[in-house]
Amino acid sequence: MSSRPDGRPPATTTEAGVPVGSDEYSLTAGAGGPVLLQDAYLNEKLAHFVRERIPDRVYHVKGGGAHGYFEVTADVSQWTKAAFLGEVGKRTPLFARFSIVAAEEGAPDTDRDVRGFAVKFYTEEGNYDIVGNNTPVFFVRDPMKFPDFIHSQERLPDTGMRSNNMQWDFWTLSPESAHQVTMLMSDRGTPRSWRHMHGYASSTYLWENAAGQKFWVKYHFKSEQGIQNMTDAESRAARAGDLDAHRRDLWDAIARQDYPAWRLEMQIMPFEDAASYRFNPFDLTKVWPQRDYPPIPVGRMVLDRNPENFFAQVTQVAFEVSNMVPGIGPSPDRMVLGRMFAYGDSARYRIGPNYDQLPVNRPVTDVHNYNKDGPMQYEHTGSQPVYAPNSYGGPRADPERYADPGWFAVGAEIARTAYEEHKDDDDFIQAGTLYRDVMTPEDRDHLAGNIVWHLSQGVERFIQERAVHDYWAKVDPDLGARVARGLGL
Repeated sequence: MSSRPDGRPPATTTEAGVPVGSDEYSLTAGAGGPVLLQDAYLNEKLAHFVRERIPDRVYHVKGGGAHGYFEVTADVSQWTKAAFLGEVGKRTPLFARFSIVAAEEGAPDTDRDVRGFAVKFYTEEGNYDIVGNNTPVFFVRDPMKFPDFIHSQERLPDTGMRSNNMQWDFWTLSPESAHQVTMLMSDRGTPRSWRHMHGYASSTYLWENAAGQKFWVKYHFKSEQGIQNMTDAESRAARAGDLDAHRRDLWDAIARQDYPAWRLEMQIMPFEDAASYRFNPFDLTKVWPQRDYPPIPVGRMVLDRNPENFFAQVTQVAFEVSNMVPGIGPSPDRMVLGRMFAYGDSARYRIGPNYDQLPVNRPVTDVHNYNKDGPMQYEHTGSQPVYAPNSYGGPRADPERYADPGWFAVGAEIARTAYEEHKDDDDFIQAGTLYRDVMTPEDRDHLAGNIVWHLSQGVERFIQERAVHDYWAKVDPDLGARVARGLGL
């Protein structure tokens, strides 16, 4: 918006650019008469007002974000041919969004929950989206259970209330959740700010170099601000003080030029290792031990510009797991493969089929394909052909240069099965290791106390008993005994 040459503000107009007579008064039949139907600006204003909202995300609703850049700090050409990673010092613009998973837009963003950590890289080969969390694992390993998990964290169908009983019923019947729930119930579940937490793509992905060699990889964004968490009591106090504490913290830090940064480190597994590794490396409920695959620093993400408009950029930004550039591909991780459809479909429903034409989602590269029309179509191909193959110079795929990276599934029968187990595929091993070998005594005290408090909020006795005997005691006997004592079992 710009002022006129005489310094006065611009004239108010309709959406069609027609100047209007008043910002305050409707057109009426005399000073005391009725509003007239012919008041076109009033009609347009009211009609647009009741259409200001679009459907919320089903989860990760409340969040915030910022613009920034990614800078390559190490040569990774031996592992991937992705162009935006191709040269030390190269910078790629990006947009990052952080969020809380289960809460609605008006809820406190400091509550105990996993935090979303999503990054859109605007590369010269198209958009590359990394969609993850502030934890390296997740609650489930098969997408069939994902909607059920989200439903268990949201609201009951009859009362419209959130229910700890519903959460614990799902978790204790889903032992694969133990590793993630251990993190969630620790102080990691209440980060002090988005700036003071790590981010992870969590799932395993495929990298491929120019020679066609393939590697399995995991992404770790390490906060350069350091990790800072809140205790359960501090989190509840923050909720009372400011419902938007995390959103405000990010905005204020960037506004004062205290730009938050994260160091990208990669765990890289030789392609052949996966088949014989001691547990399934594609299981999203597991981490790869760093003694086996030490993280390798490769780059740095910096956020240095706040959004110009929250709705246009933070609300309407759409991240797609399926947005991968040449040199990067999916793995056999079932959650990756399920999310590759769901995220794009969510954006088509929420925003419309042409959501990628919005500035925050638009790639910096030209788009050439045979999709056409639909609501809010803006970019178009004129008279170019709308079908393939054609004889008139339309875009043509190049399977030699841009073959899809993948893997072989030889002799596999189509079936609905669990993952084939490796020797260490146990749902409680890594959660127990986290409790015994990673957490400090204070961390263990907080974890036990947080679990007891959470299980005491309306959770039925038989589910409490299951949580102790079939869940936490299997994570670690000491932890199970402490939770039992706290619940009076």
